[in-house]
Amino acid sequence: MIGYYFDLALRSLKRSPGLTALMVLSIGVGVALAMSTWTLEHLMSGDPFPQKSAEIYFPTIDMWGPAAHAKASNSNDPPDLLDYGTAEALLRDHRATYQAAVYAVIPTLVPASSDVHPFREFGFAVSGEFFPMLDVPFRYGAGWSTAADAARAQVVVISGELNDKLFGGADSVGKVLRIDGREYQVVGVLGDWQPHPAFYAIPSVGALLQNSPGLFVPFDTAIAAQMPDDGGTDCFKSPEDSGFAGFLRSSCAWISYLVQLDSPAAARRYENYLTGFAQQRFSWKPNVRLYGLMAWLDHMQIAQGTFQFLKLVGVGLLIVCLVDTIGLMLAKFLRRSGEIGIRRALGATRRAIYAQFLTEAGLIGVAGGVLSIPLTWLTMLWMRSKMAVGWQWLTQINVNLLAWTVAVAIVATVLAALYPVWRAAHVQPAWQIKSN
Repeated sequence: MIGYYFDLALRSLKRSPGLTALMVLSIGVGVALAMSTWTLEHLMSGDPFPQKSAEIYFPTIDMWGPAAHAKASNSNDPPDLLDYGTAEALLRDHRATYQAAVYAVIPTLVPASSDVHPFREFGFAVSGEFFPMLDVPFRYGAGWSTAADAARAQVVVISGELNDKLFGGADSVGKVLRIDGREYQVVGVLGDWQPHPAFYAIPSVGALLQNSPGLFVPFDTAIAAQMPDDGGTDCFKSPEDSGFAGFLRSSCAWISYLVQLDSPAAARRYENYLTGFAQQRFSWKPNVRLYGLMAWLDHMQIAQGTFQFLKLVGVGLLIVCLVDTIGLMLAKFLRRSGEIGIRRALGATRRAIYAQFLTEAGLIGVAGGVLSIPLTWLTMLWMRSKMAVGWQWLTQINVNLLAWTVAVAIVATVLAALYPVWRAAHVQPAWQIKSN
């Protein structure tokens, strides 16, 4: 019976090729636009570190007290970044499996080769445990030890791209780079690593990095070298003293901080530790938070705003195209009222009419889905061409996306066909026979 309905659907579609083409085009365009915008939102809201996201946490501590909240008239949440004194105290206590303080830097590199002019390179000052905590892969070498952190060693980890630029892709471990007038020894070269979004850099430099980090230097070494912060800084009060030393003594928040806690019980213990830490360090009631990775992304509203708006735009465009398709199907099915009336008079049930026309709608959906695949691909390529370098990962095209594109096209078309099919199934046979 299915083959019979399939044959009827093909014959019907061939009888009106223009109308069929309009319906297929409407479905294809609507689904392609919807899937493209939904993909942006999905990639932004996905888990950037699925193998260990349940173990990564972001502690925040209120270093400013109730006066800051009263002045800003905002929520009671602590600042999302830490000041230097608080970050250093947490590092000394070391109550997590791994922990890392992070801030953005953009020092000047002087290459050993005279063929390459000095240039500024974006990167981060991080604690040595940053690399094992985030399972950072290395092409050559490794990160530095906690002993190197304590000794303020002049070492650096560079990206594969920077290694290709300076050393032609060869193993550069042991080579020396001159950074801001000081010599740093290369101890590691990163493999392919760029989590999206860059959760470890939020909110200092944002989730969508314009440029991939080219280097990582020890946190305490960067402080000793007075490398200025190149990320966001939030000050409740201006530093009392001038210069970099005065900035370090201030309560300005500018350091990201993340820890690895291996179990929910460890997380509870660490949260209790934070409360005790704040109670001893500040005169006001402890105000601390401990966010898991996904909760942190939600707190920072990574997938909200523009990307949520794009998702709604995608839904709106699909609805507009479906409304057009409903109108076209209604005109097509009701134009065949005479045929339907005769079939009903000869004994065809309404269920048979539903099956016939839903099969036809399904074929339109399949054709629209097939058309939406190249349209989705072209739409993603167009968006890629318009995006900044650091944002192009948001236009990834994969097999799952294409499979969902076809599935959405079929389901959307069948749903759009329900009302036209219902109208067709309720044609009165007597009226049609009498009029014909």
